[in-house]
Amino acid sequence: MNVILLSGGSGKRLWPLSNDIRSKQFIKIFKNENGEYESMVQRMYRGIKTVAPDANVTIATSETQVASIRNQLGNAVAISREPCRRDTFPAIALAANFLLDVQKVSREEAVVICPVDPYVDESYFRALSELARLAGKDSANLTLLGIEPTYPSEKYGYIIPQNKDSVSKVSTFKEKPSIEVAKDYIARGALWNGGIFAYKLGYLIDKAHEYIDYKDYNDMFQKYATLPKISFDYAVVEKSRAFRLCAIAAAGKTWALGTL
Repeated sequence: MNVILLSGGSGKRLWPLSNDIRSKQFIKIFKNENGEYESMVQRMYRGIKTVAPDANVTIATSETQVASIRNQLGNAVAISREPCRRDTFPAIALAANFLLDVQKVSREEAVVICPVDPYVDESYFRALSELARLAGKDSANLTLLGIEPTYPSEKYGYIIPQNKDSVSKVSTFKEKPSIEVAKDYIARGALWNGGIFAYKLGYLIDKAHEYIDYKDYNDMFQKYATLPKISFDYAVVEKSRAFRLCAIAAAGKTWALGTL
């Protein structure tokens, strides 16, 4: 399983503890099973490796966070460095080409994308493993992890599945609606979109070439500052054909995503 953790934000929600250099994901605020404090990034990495010891984990991040990642994880994790901040689609595209050209990952291998800072339990990491397994099949270009909502929220996008099976094709995908519209979506069985998805590496490489004129990873890295600021949800998810999307309901679990 290949996992790309997105860690590009400034993480100022715990200001003044967090800032551009010391983002919230590096502050040791959680206790592990040994009673030792660990950070969000350490907790995420440990959780992934517990469920999938052979997982290839890459962190997509800005240059300012590299030292913190190395300090907390050492050389155990690969890093896709962003020369400057753009948005999630350029960051994921750069990381995908890093996997292809630097790590020599096959275009046919599954890649899971998720944020570095959710507060989750072991079921989340098992779901990531299942997400990778489904993405390795030929049935969908994208596989989304839907989170069962507990209240109507304007903060999240919504995935509306075609049925209530644990794995379902998606009827439609909607970005951050009003509270009233969110209530209607939830009544129809909608799931929160937490920005957690998977695909075969070749699919994202092809998408990157649709948006960006580049030859390989090194060429994209050099052109990175000129790339359009566009989110992955807008560039890829919303433009994907609905019958090519799948969603996994979170089996009764609700996870706090980016609430700190």
